[in-house]
Amino acid sequence: MYLPKNHSRRTAVAVFLTPSLIGVFVFCLIPMVSSFVFSLMDYDLLAGTMKFTGLKNFIQILTGKEFPQVLKHTLTYLVLYLPIILMASLAEGMLLNHDFPGRGFFRTVFYLPVITSWVAAAVVWTWVLSGKYGLLNQALAVVGIDGPAWLSSKDWAMPGIVMAALWKDTGYYALMVLAALKSIDPTYYEAAAIDGAGSGRRFFSITLPLLSPTLFMMVVINVIYGLQVCDAVLIMTNGDPGGATTVFLERIYKYAFKQYKMGVASAYSWILFILILIFTLVQFRLQKKWVNYDA
Repeated sequence: MYLPKNHSRRTAVAVFLTPSLIGVFVFCLIPMVSSFVFSLMDYDLLAGTMKFTGLKNFIQILTGKEFPQVLKHTLTYLVLYLPIILMASLAEGMLLNHDFPGRGFFRTVFYLPVITSWVAAAVVWTWVLSGKYGLLNQALAVVGIDGPAWLSSKDWAMPGIVMAALWKDTGYYALMVLAALKSIDPTYYEAAAIDGAGSGRRFFSITLPLLSPTLFMMVVINVIYGLQVCDAVLIMTNGDPGGATTVFLERIYKYAFKQYKMGVASAYSWILFILILIFTLVQFRLQKKWVNYDA
């Protein structure tokens, strides 16, 4: 960290940094410490009682029947969402990188879901995925396919949520891919074309390696996002049917603000934090094997 030697400049730096540091302290550090303290207590917000219980909340969660299901459903969402969002964003970004009539219009259309409220998007997708009157099942019926009752089925509720999330998020990550494509020096492609490389060879030997830093960032962001999926679940299924879409943040929200068990909710939060930390560390460890930072 750079610190000016001049006293007046140090004072100026301190003045400008103080508001941000206060914000970090008040809105980040204090809540983190408080949640850790709460996780060690039997804290009933409604009754206003607080009793130290040590690691009881963690043990209760990790040894209970609910936790494996919550972990399974969260990882199911992540496994379904992550590869498709990467491929869809890559395909959309490469499409928008070509010059064709109406490209600006399509950029707007693809990005429009990103700025749409999740509440509005989830309500619309609840109607689209309706088993009887849903637009998706009506479209499937045209080609002779009897669609499932998406959000009412234990097997299809999570894929339905994933579809809504893909529609909502793809445009954002496609713009990241598009920006990365614009930064690639076109002389690489010219040299490859002179050497006789086809479009497939150019993609795998030039485009994909040079996009790998952006793809790595997208993987990290989406893993963190996927482990914290909440909005779509609460609005579209509320954890149902039969608990088939219960995920970490949904559990944290309900324990904290429905059952007022702040201790259990805080313990769930720290378990989720540890899980995200492990996934992130593993990704940074593995990036050396496939991410290319040489331009």
